[in-house]
Amino acid sequence: MKFTKMHGLGNDYVYVNCFTEEVKNPEEVSKFVSRPHFGIGSDGLILIKPSKVADFEMAMYNADGSRGEMCGNGIRCVAKYVYDYKLTDKTDISVETLAGIKYLHLTIENGKAVKVRVDMGEPILEADKIPVISDKSPVVGDDINVCGKDLKMTCVSMGNPHAIFFTDDPKNLDLEKIGPDFENHERFPNRINTEFIKVTDRKNIEMRVWERGSGETLACGTGACATAVACILNEKTDRLVTVHLLGGDLEIEWNKEDNHVYMTGPATVVFDGEIDIDE
Repeated sequence: MKFTKMHGLGNDYVYVNCFTEEVKNPEEVSKFVSRPHFGIGSDGLILIKPSKVADFEMAMYNADGSRGEMCGNGIRCVAKYVYDYKLTDKTDISVETLAGIKYLHLTIENGKAVKVRVDMGEPILEADKIPVISDKSPVVGDDINVCGKDLKMTCVSMGNPHAIFFTDDPKNLDLEKIGPDFENHERFPNRINTEFIKVTDRKNIEMRVWERGSGETLACGTGACATAVACILNEKTDRLVTVHLLGGDLEIEWNKEDNHVYMTGPATVVFDGEIDIDE
């Protein structure tokens, strides 16, 4: 199987061009390639496929083999791949995902895509659609007990579910210990992606993320979008912010006119390779 390893701010996936390759069992392939010592090492697997309703389709799988609806960092890398590897010459493309069709604009320098702006669509705030078990809708500042502590969460879906928690010191949290308790809490029927954030000022947010099915990652595009929405709902930031993640920065805007969230950030090719897969 030929592949390309790419990352968006350190959120890395193995990408396969399914115009030329066939992946018969992507759930197991994702688990295999994600392992750092026995496979390739990544946060999961993303397949770039033909689409009947958009320019391309993105099929995303987490490191544990589960299917993900959407990946903000991943979709930027898809855009870079299809342009750089000459599957398209367009700088405005559409990509089909389980969270709907997303529209992307590519910034080109020296024949390569260096930055991608993604229209992530409208945030989903209704509790039953995120989904989260809550008497509140939207779920803003709702009480929850995790790891024996009473906390407050704000929940947003960007096509996949997120719970955002404000904290004074996200850098010193032991996410390996507490992350699974958040992810698998009974209030989240489909499990949850969890963001631990600190608002520095009205234009800057620090964020760490525990991703459903993958654990802590260096960045999460949908999580950054959900975080920006949560901060605005709690009246803590402006509508255009920079989210500072472990792997770098994303610019997020929740546009007031169309209610869409826009994410802008880089995408990077690490290397191309070929690996034997026993499917």
